[in-house]
Amino acid sequence: MNINQLNQTVEYLKNEGVDLPYVGIVLGTGLGHLASRINVIKEFAYDTIPNFPVSTVESHAGKLIYGTIADKKVLAMQGRFHYYEGYSMEQIAFPIRVMKLLGIKFLLLSNAAGCLNINWQKGDLMLLDDHINMLPGNPLIGKNNYDFGPRFPDMSAPYNKSINQKLTQLAKENNIQLREGVYVAVTGPMLETRAEYRFLHRIGADAVGMSTVPEVITANHMNLPCAAISVLTDECNPDDLQPVNIDQIIAVASKAEVKLSDLYCNLITVL
Repeated sequence: MNINQLNQTVEYLKNEGVDLPYVGIVLGTGLGHLASRINVIKEFAYDTIPNFPVSTVESHAGKLIYGTIADKKVLAMQGRFHYYEGYSMEQIAFPIRVMKLLGIKFLLLSNAAGCLNINWQKGDLMLLDDHINMLPGNPLIGKNNYDFGPRFPDMSAPYNKSINQKLTQLAKENNIQLREGVYVAVTGPMLETRAEYRFLHRIGADAVGMSTVPEVITANHMNLPCAAISVLTDECNPDDLQPVNIDQIIAVASKAEVKLSDLYCNLITVL
């Protein structure tokens, strides 16, 4: 972890007017709609921010948006970074650390994920209660910076229970079906085989994706309360597996994300 680079990025954004954002947001594949709900103060293309990685996924806009939702300052990543793009875990964690150092008190994440639970269907939303990390590493490997957090952070409740309870209640009040389950992170970028889907379901996962977990580990290390919602974009029943492509996944995510945006906007008003 390069502290000088972190400080340089934080100072740049402060000098550009980013002033004590309250909530950090990470928008996943096909999930850019929430950005339209932000009263934008300033936008930054990733390639203009010192030391920031640059998103290489076509469906990710690659912008950092500073603005307000319900009169609360937010800092939203419209597009994230993945291990399969060739980024290190340290690079994936970098924006989360920057947002924390800028002052965010809560982190809200989203992703598009395959549905392993055969009782659910594509288009559903899943609130993450827990996760399984099957990525080959995590952002805490290496020398620990005790200014950020302990060497061995507790992960017994990686997703903040209080925020999850608020989201569950808001979903009920707004007649939005919100599943709750376990997310497993894999390397990608290829989708899984039938045998891999069987394995992932047997070890306890309800949804599978290629992101989120490194960011959540980083947030927990820094004592940053977080929550995450998956949009289930394809049904991963190994006994009835249909071919799927990224365009179909993005289309399902885009259709379902209106409900996700409603939930997060309503949540921000009560945080």
